[in-house]
Order: sequence, then structure tokens, then C-alpha cells
Amino acid sequence: MSIHHVLVIFRKASYLFVALSAGVVLAGCSSTMGNVKTWEGDADESRAAVLKAPAEIKVQQVNGRSQTNFLMDDLALDFDLLPGENHVVFTYKTIWAKSGVVRNGESKVHVVETAPQEATIDVKPGEVYRFDFQPPANRQEAEAFADDFSADIVNASKEVVATSSAWDGRSSGQPPVARTLVGSGGGDSGAEGGGTLAELKALWGEATEEERRTFLRWAFE
Repeated sequence: MSIHHVLVIFRKASYLFVALSAGVVLAGCSSTMGNVKTWEGDADESRAAVLKAPAEIKVQQVNGRSQTNFLMDDLALDFDLLPGENHVVFTYKTIWAKSGVVRNGESKVHVVETAPQEATIDVKPGEVYRFDFQPPANRQEAEAFADDFSADIVNASKEVVATSSAWDGRSSGQPPVARTLVGSGGGDSGAEGGGTLAELKALWGEATEEERRTFLRWAFE
């Protein structure tokens, strides 16, 4: 056997080892990943409900808090929700393989993603909620589906508790704590400074992605 054949066998074995290792790591992640907590601070987690999102649903915000800090965006995730009204912002995203010849540097898939949707759920303690919609069968259906997308959210009894609609880019369901702080400073100049910072934070949380990019370009010019 020549050294060339030895190197080829070694290389194939290395690829196989890497693939198997990656599979074990991903399997471990999926089996040990806990639910995503959607709030900050302490709360009675025993009363939390669960919102199950399939891999096609990308939950972006819950009550104004970003939920997009994941390395892979093709995961089915479970989100813990506290009882009461919860405002959820999400999109629906599908990937379809391209047919025919793909040029160098060109993507091999079509990505179809809806505009952001919003839904407000009156969450009950310990309940399990799911997204309910009729998935498209092909890319053409997906593109038509994306133009007029809406999803129901159902409870464990399959009762519809909320129906999504197009997100206006502003409402977040976040309690107006920051705006309350703005008016609490009285005539004290130090409190006024804190109020301004709180108001800026509140406005940033309500800004759209395009408004944020425009502001950053202006700030760093």
C-alpha cells in the first residue's frame, strides 16, 4: 500500500470522526437544552407556562425582550412564559432547495420568511401552548403563504387562545417602567439625567431595526 492510499484512508477516517463527534455534540445539546426563560429577575417558575415553537417559527421577542441569542436558528424551542398577558413577536421561515444548476457563490437554497407577526396570549399557570398553522407543501405555496401569513396559538385542549397579525414594529407588551421613571425626578438635575437615560432606553426598545441602523450611522458619523 502506498503512502498516498494511507493518507486517503486517514483523511476519510478523520472526516468520519469529526462528523460523528458533531452528531454527538448536537444530540447532547438538544437533549439537555432547557426551556428558554423569557423574563429577567426572580419569579415563581413553578407557575410558568410553556410556548412550544417548531423550528420554522423564529420567536424574536417576548414582552419586548429579545429571544434571538442562539447559535443555530433551526431549532425547535420551548419558551417559559409567566402567567398573565404575554406579547410575542415572531416570523415563519422555510428553506427550499434550488433545482437546476447553481453558479459558484450562489446560494443553493431559497429562503422564504414572513414579515414579523405579533400575538398576545393570556397565559394560564402551567399551561402548554403551541403554534398552529397549515404548512406549505412547496416553495410556491410558501411564497404565497408568506404574503398573507397568520398563525393561531392553541392550548393543550387545542382551543385557539390567540391569532397573530402583522407586527407594527413598535408595540412590545413591555410595561412602561422606563417612561414612569422619566417623570419621577421632580426638579432634581441628577434625577433628570437618569430620566433622560431611561427614556432613551425605552425609545431604543421600541425602535425598528431600520430606525436603529439610521441612528447608529448618525451617532458615529
